Amino acid sequence: MLSSVQTPRLLRFQSFSLKCLHTHPTTTPPPPHSQILTIRKSLLSREISAVDLAGTFLNRLRNTEPHLKSFLYVSDVVLKEAEEIDRKIAENEELGPLTGVLVGVKDNICTSDMPSTAGSKILENYRPPFDATAVGRMKKCGAIVIGKTNMDEFGMGSTTEGSGYQVTANPWDLSRVPGGSSGGSAAAVSARQCMVSLGSDTGGSVRQPASFCGVVGLKPTYGRVSRYGLVAYASSLDVIGCFGSSVADAGILLHAISGHDKFDATSSKKEVPDFASQFTASDQLDSKPLKGLRVGLIRETIEDGVDPDVISSIRGAGSHLEELGCTVTEVSLPSFSLGLPAYYILASSESSSNLSRYDGIRYGKQVFADELNSLYGESRAGGLGSEVKMRILMGTYALSAGYYDAYYKRAQQVRTLVRESFRAALDENDILISPAAPSAAYKIGEKKNDPLSMYAGDIMTVNVNLAGLPALVLPCGFVDSSSVALPIGVQMISAAFEEEKLLKVGHIFEQTLQGCSFIPPLVADELAC
Repeated sequence: MLSSVQTPRLLRFQSFSLKCLHTHPTTTPPPPHSQILTIRKSLLSREISAVDLAGTFLNRLRNTEPHLKSFLYVSDVVLKEAEEIDRKIAENEELGPLTGVLVGVKDNICTSDMPSTAGSKILENYRPPFDATAVGRMKKCGAIVIGKTNMDEFGMGSTTEGSGYQVTANPWDLSRVPGGSSGGSAAAVSARQCMVSLGSDTGGSVRQPASFCGVVGLKPTYGRVSRYGLVAYASSLDVIGCFGSSVADAGILLHAISGHDKFDATSSKKEVPDFASQFTASDQLDSKPLKGLRVGLIRETIEDGVDPDVISSIRGAGSHLEELGCTVTEVSLPSFSLGLPAYYILASSESSSNLSRYDGIRYGKQVFADELNSLYGESRAGGLGSEVKMRILMGTYALSAGYYDAYYKRAQQVRTLVRESFRAALDENDILISPAAPSAAYKIGEKKNDPLSMYAGDIMTVNVNLAGLPALVLPCGFVDSSSVALPIGVQMISAAFEEEKLLKVGHIFEQTLQGCSFIPPLVADELAC
């Protein structure tokens, strides 16, 4: 068996620096601020009404949506819900921590008052009779769901080109993908169509789009957030995650949706800490706010096959962490490359079981047929996309009697090895860092007909899901493309249920990152006014 982790070596980052853009030649852009806290303060002080606030975001959504196609459905009661919030404020009623916050929800998370299709034609116009637990908790905290965001069908994809309805574009460059499968949620936050959004992460579907779109993406520990109401892809890997334009917003949203749920037996009963207590204003930080923190840079994530500009950005992030007082070392996880094939065997196997319910009778559009088997076959053939069918076939094959031991059982053994590898590395380090993806966003259509290349792009993220660990992705720099600079995200990984630590480090990192503005050109002029 491979050893879990090799001896770390101290890194020297002096020759690397973060490559950032300035909004104006003579002006350093301010660090990201919490939209949630700023808006709450403005609402309570009566500086702005909830209706005016909602109207601003709806107007921006209408102006940008023809270019982006982030949403599959936009709520028609947003202004009505905003009016109710204004009434509560006028009557001094108690307000929740997300009051007035406009949230986009990925289309595989159930909402009782809107369609929930999981990006698939087989669930076209399906409206669940209930809200997912995460959605219900947000609403209870005062949030307004602005709409349902586009996604790869059933979460199977890395570009959002696999949607059964439309292709979402990247706000930084409309000819490029936003990532996937939560590309709609990431693009919506990046273009400020909503303040925050929910996505789901089975093998990186929150973190990779966050990197591509220049926003913060937070994948919690498996069990931290209830999966009740999340359309299942691979049940042992799926988690609901958060997008925000700042670490603070992602943390506040996570706090609102976390906690045990009697409807989900896999949800944890661990106490949910106050994540907001970790957020310190930049002017109150000392010169070495992260002194003593041990950071491990995963060696296998900065080797051949990774874009040199991405490697430079991640080494620059390591240099910035050193400036903040961290001790950064390089660590090796020899089992890291084994995670990708194991993930695709396990995820496909679970999906072949989970998606068997979409047969045209229990769920999904029904095709008329004279015979039952024909009804099943024709309903699924017409309702499911090619990527979904391929993964169902792969999973069914891996679970078949003659191949179970060779594929599924071995993949589970690799999963144990990956988990132990992370445990050993995190015994020696407080957090681990890596790129969130091997490259910046690529062109729409570039990998659509090359599934193996697209799958390989998940190598940075799938191991975290196999181990059930939390991870935070936040923008750390840019790479140059032919037309515009594209954002790059650094991934931070911690031990299970240590989201608090990730949020503290991530918040300090973004507050002290100089000269970077992660507002895409599509809306930069409007937001600068």
